Amino acid sequence: MKTKAAVLRHMDLTKPYFESKPLQIETLELDPPGEDELLVRVLASGLCHSDLSVIDGSRPRPMPMVLGHEGVGEVVALGPGTKRFAVGDRVVFCFVPNCGFCEYCVEGRASLCEIGAKSNTAGELPNGGRRWHADDGSDVHHHLGVSAFAEMTVISARSAVRIDKDIPVDVAAIFGCAVLTGVGSIVNTAKLSPGESVAIFGLGGIGLAALLGAKMAGAHPILAIDVQSHKLELAHQLGATHMFRSDISGDLTAGIKSVTGGGADYALETVGNEKVLQQAYLATRRGGTTITVGLPHPQRMLSISAVSLVAEERTLKGSYMGSAVPIRDIPRYIALYKSGALPVDKLLTHRLSLDSINVGFDRLATGEAVRQVIVY
Repeated sequence: MKTKAAVLRHMDLTKPYFESKPLQIETLELDPPGEDELLVRVLASGLCHSDLSVIDGSRPRPMPMVLGHEGVGEVVALGPGTKRFAVGDRVVFCFVPNCGFCEYCVEGRASLCEIGAKSNTAGELPNGGRRWHADDGSDVHHHLGVSAFAEMTVISARSAVRIDKDIPVDVAAIFGCAVLTGVGSIVNTAKLSPGESVAIFGLGGIGLAALLGAKMAGAHPILAIDVQSHKLELAHQLGATHMFRSDISGDLTAGIKSVTGGGADYALETVGNEKVLQQAYLATRRGGTTITVGLPHPQRMLSISAVSLVAEERTLKGSYMGSAVPIRDIPRYIALYKSGALPVDKLLTHRLSLDSINVGFDRLATGEAVRQVIVY
């Protein structure tokens, strides 16, 4: 079938993107779903820094590629042998397809699924190959098994979580990445307890979702750090107790240690910058934990005092996809949203059309936007 999609053919084009147009809206041929796959009509998809990091070349991927990994859709058709889903189901996409039987999946670490990681790196679906084709017959790669910047897409059934239809699609879309990663980094990776302090570096969609998760978990104090004043104001509205504008706050580490009495119990880095990660590490107390969800360029290196890991019993760890088990966590987080405990709708700053996607990534690159959602 023919469908429109946003295709990236060349990384690292110059900004502004509304002029260089790295994403071109093309009409592609989309194969029908194969075994254990779904044809999904995309209802809404979010713009995330993980997409931007492919556009700007800091997260290299095979080209050309239909971008987009955060979204929600409606199942239109089932591939042969596909179980657990029915036509008409509403599903949230999850960007690491989990097989359920590799050593990581059986340990409850679905975000590290071996099959999912292999297919995502290759720009394929877990069953192998690509379902997207250009007019000349050449293949177009999948982004993280999802390719949500399209009117229709084919995904593995392992990349979908069924949800109820009683929440707006623009809100539902962000549960697949911003909420899953941000909230998960607090409740799954940190396992933060009431009364523990947290400093959150970077207040995009993931950082602010983490802030909501920290407030829900009873963290105190909650410190928000960013270079954008409007994001700090939003963080305050969402529950941050202390705000630091990192580019004008002087000795940031000293300020955080003063507020927390020696350093935060947890520091979360969401920017994908090794220097910010270093700051986050320095801002934790003795015995503290630094967690990073950012994705810097693979060649970037982190410099910290090696002896501090032992002498001060510090912990440095990564959190991918919020250390989540999507089929467990997405319904839980949606239930918390419905109860009012997780007001993630407040993260939405812009709604746009597929045709204006490059303008959206300009907003994301400059920090103007928090979470933008394309509604189809």
